[in-house]
Amino acid sequence: MPLSVAELNRQIEALLESSFLHIRVEGEISRPTYHSSGHIYFTLKDADSAISCVMFKGNAKGVKFALEDGLKVVVDGSVTVYVPRGNYQINCFHIEPSGVGALAKAYEQLKAKLEKKGYFEDKKPLPRFPSRIAVVTSATGAAWQDMLKVAAKRWALAKLILIPALVQGEGAAESIARAIQKADLLGCDVMVVGRGGGSMEDLWAFNEEAVADAVHYAKTPVVSAVGHEIDYVISDFVADVRAPTPSAAMEMILPEQNELKQTIDYMSARFSEVMKKTLLQKGQLLAHLGELYKKNSFDARIKLQLSSSAVLKSSLNAAFHNTLTLKERAVKDIALRFENAIAQLLNSKENLLKSIQNTYALKEPTKESKDGFAQIVKNSRKTPLEEINEGDEFELQTPKTKLTAKAIKKIAKPSINSEP
Repeated sequence: MPLSVAELNRQIEALLESSFLHIRVEGEISRPTYHSSGHIYFTLKDADSAISCVMFKGNAKGVKFALEDGLKVVVDGSVTVYVPRGNYQINCFHIEPSGVGALAKAYEQLKAKLEKKGYFEDKKPLPRFPSRIAVVTSATGAAWQDMLKVAAKRWALAKLILIPALVQGEGAAESIARAIQKADLLGCDVMVVGRGGGSMEDLWAFNEEAVADAVHYAKTPVVSAVGHEIDYVISDFVADVRAPTPSAAMEMILPEQNELKQTIDYMSARFSEVMKKTLLQKGQLLAHLGELYKKNSFDARIKLQLSSSAVLKSSLNAAFHNTLTLKERAVKDIALRFENAIAQLLNSKENLLKSIQNTYALKEPTKESKDGFAQIVKNSRKTPLEEINEGDEFELQTPKTKLTAKAIKKIAKPSINSEP
């Protein structure tokens, strides 16, 4: 009798699943799909063929790296058959990158992702003298005790506040992230996140994205101190400062009190030296300013103005005296010349007067001979002969005689300058 399709598929299922109960296959991932159920579906292929794969939620939780298109991997699993459709696939129990470990691949992927998001930039500075330090680590680990010892030795004034967290194993990353968020709310000066040394698997919680997010968004400056000096985890790159060990973190954060005392002693001595030098310079400057003040004070200025006024007064008096002397000499000279001129004028006038007097004396009518001459008087007024007309009566007078006369006839003589 012929087989039904279901019977054939069940026989194929029994044959394949018994023959390929545990297989290890290498190939490239194609079209990976992360389902909301937690399952992962993808195709594993090489140059010649391809096969469907599924990784159910329980196994998918253990995958540390992201399945990417084209990533070459090695899967461990078994062949299963889906009877209703006659499809077969690989049920993957474990998967890891080909050539490198799964953790190393997950580390590289997360580092590249966070660097692209800018998680490794904008570092906050550490305070120079922190008084309160939050420490996120295991309460039972040696790292906490080591940090307490270093802090007590270097800077006893600092207070360390423990925020306990799981630092390895399942749920460690979430525990560390919650502790960082809690520590960030305390208002401490700085925060240390770390643990002692261990294998890569032991330190893996500090390579989780949840821890990286908590460190990145913390407002408190964060120091990552995980493992030993050769160990590098993702939190080292995201934190503001990376310390090689937890003890080294305390040495980086806290000042060394003995060195600080020496620095204070040096600075004190230097301060005293500088102050002495400064006081000496300022004293000299003050003395100089005092001298300048004396020279430029109101009293000094008044004295200087009085002295200048006295000099000006003396100069003015001398100039005035010289001017008066010159003017006096000039006045005397003018007066002398005036006197001489008056004297000469008076002498001249006196000579002129004498000359006039002599002339007058000579011309005096009583002394001068007037024979043949008489003065014509008409109407009691001396009148020229030319004004006497025919028929006018007039008088002829001499000093000794007066004669009344009448013009009978007037004959005009021609002028010497008149034309004929």
